[in-house]
Amino acid sequence: MLRTLLRLLGVYKVYEYWLWRQVKDGKMPSHVALILDGNRRWARRHGLPPWYGHERGAQKLEELLQWCLELGIKTVTIFVFSTENFRRDPKEVEELFKIFERYLLKYLNDKRIHEHQVRVKAIGRIHLLPERLQKLIKQVEEATKSYSKHYLNVAIAYGGRAEITDAVRKIAKDVKEGKLSPDEIDERVIECYLYTAHLPNPEPDLIIRTSGEERVSNFLLWQMAYSELCFLDVYWPEFRRIDLLRAIRVYQRRHRRFGK
Repeated sequence: MLRTLLRLLGVYKVYEYWLWRQVKDGKMPSHVALILDGNRRWARRHGLPPWYGHERGAQKLEELLQWCLELGIKTVTIFVFSTENFRRDPKEVEELFKIFERYLLKYLNDKRIHEHQVRVKAIGRIHLLPERLQKLIKQVEEATKSYSKHYLNVAIAYGGRAEITDAVRKIAKDVKEGKLSPDEIDERVIECYLYTAHLPNPEPDLIIRTSGEERVSNFLLWQMAYSELCFLDVYWPEFRRIDLLRAIRVYQRRHRRFGK
């Protein structure tokens, strides 16, 4: 059995190298966004509580960040917790918050974050989160706010409709206070009020969703207007470097005309 496993690992490495050779000289996406789906189903398949899947998913995210740094991808946006997820079992939600805390603390002192100058920012209705988590998010954002080589956006307590609603509310307030004229409102102005206004490239070139589901689930509804979508039939905890390379290959093979 060990011999078979080693042989399979050898095949995997050859395939990974072959994929890398295919994409390395092509146009790399500048901004990749991911819907990290399938943690609970992975846990259920292994007879485990759902938070074990979330923990394994958080570990996989660390690998993903390393792969993206190696590939030169400038911006990564990950969807980890939606506004609808608050309706899940309270025990699961609490365990998720504990996982978020542990990994945010890790990023606060992660050598890679500071060496590669990764600006970390949470996007969403952060005020809905527990106060201890809000404070930690502010710490991480403050520690990385001067960085601009790479961006890691964590969509937490996030919903695409909520983002647009919040932007409209801020615009209406500024119009009421005389800071903005209705005639000035165009797409560029609206983008300045979105959660992603801090990004040099807020529109993902590529959006990847794992677990085999083929829907966007209220994620980056404004920003994804011209994004390439890639749906992969693999649960997030099982996501591999070859899956990322396959998605990038799909992106590179598509002709992006932007309506022209």
